[in-house]
Amino acid sequence: MSKLLNVSPSPHVAGSYSVQKIMYGVVFALMPTLAASVYFFGFGAIIVTLVSVISCVLFEFLIQKYILKSEVKIYDGSAVLTGLILAFNLPSNLPVWIIILGAFFAIAVGKMSFGGLGQNVFNPAIAGRVFLLISFPVQMTSWPKPMGFATKYVDAITGATPLGKMKEGIMNSQSVSDIMMQLPSQIDNFLGYMGGSMGEVSAIALLLGFAYMLLRKIITWHIPVTIFATVFVFQGVLNIVDSATYAPPVFHLLTGGLMLGAIFMATDMVTSPMTHKGMVIYSIGIGVITVLIRNFGAYPEGISFAILIMNAIVPIINKYAKPKRFGEVINNG
Repeated sequence: MSKLLNVSPSPHVAGSYSVQKIMYGVVFALMPTLAASVYFFGFGAIIVTLVSVISCVLFEFLIQKYILKSEVKIYDGSAVLTGLILAFNLPSNLPVWIIILGAFFAIAVGKMSFGGLGQNVFNPAIAGRVFLLISFPVQMTSWPKPMGFATKYVDAITGATPLGKMKEGIMNSQSVSDIMMQLPSQIDNFLGYMGGSMGEVSAIALLLGFAYMLLRKIITWHIPVTIFATVFVFQGVLNIVDSATYAPPVFHLLTGGLMLGAIFMATDMVTSPMTHKGMVIYSIGIGVITVLIRNFGAYPEGISFAILIMNAIVPIINKYAKPKRFGEVINNG
C-alpha cells in the first residue's frame, strides 16, 4: 500500500524555486544598492528603508488578518521587497509620515485591492512612488546631495538631479555640451556621485544585482537588455539629429532611475509578460515611453510612468504573444 501511485492534475513539472526564494533572492540582489545608498546618503537612507519596509509588512499583515480575514503570508518576502523598492524610489530625506502613506498606497491599493500577490495589475512599489510624486511633488523632488554620513536627514543640502539639470538647461536654451560641463562625469554617474533617489545613484551596484539574478536564473536578460537597447538607440537617433538639444544615450542610461526600473521593477513576474516575445514588446514600449517623457514631457524622469503604462497593456501583449498550442489547428479561412 505504501507504493500506491498518486495521480494529480497538471502541471507535473516542479522546480526548486518558491515564491519565498525568489523574493528574498531579489532582496539579496538589492543589497549592493542598499550599501551604496547608505554610503552616499548616510543615516537618512537607513531610516527611509526601515520605515518603508516595516510599514509595507505591517499594512499587509493588518489587511490580510483583519480585513480580508485570510491566511497571513508576510513571510513570503513580497512585502519586504515592495518596501525596499519603494524606499529606493524616494529621496533619503523624505519625512516618515509621507513614507508611511506611500507604503499604505503601495500595499493597500497597488497590491491587496487586486487580491494580493499574483493578482495585482501594476507594480505596487511604482504605484506608491507615483502616488507620492503626484501628492507631494516638492518633497519628492528635493534630492539630498550625496555627502555620506555627513548628509543630514531633515536639513540635508538639496540639489537637482543630472536629469533635472539637463531638462532645466535645455528649457533655458543652453546647449547639451554646456550643460554636461556643469554635471558629474559619466564615471561619477556610473559610480554614484550624483543626486537622486536612493536606489538610482549607483549604476555599478545595480548591475551587480543584475548579474546575480541572471546567474541564479531569477530573471532573464530580455527585459533589462531590451530596455537599455531601446533607450540607447532611440536617444542615440535624437542625439545624432540634434546634439545641441538631446543628450547622448550613455548619459540617459547612467542617470535617473532607468537601471533600477529596468532591472528590478519592469522584471516583476506578476506584472510583466509571460513569453520572451512578449517581454521584448513590453520592454520596447517602456524604453520608447521613457525617452519621450524625458525629452518632451513635463517630468525629467519617465521610467516609472512608462512601466505603469506598459503594465496595463501586459494582458493584451500576453494574448498576442501567446505560443501556439501543440496540435492547434489554424483557420486561415
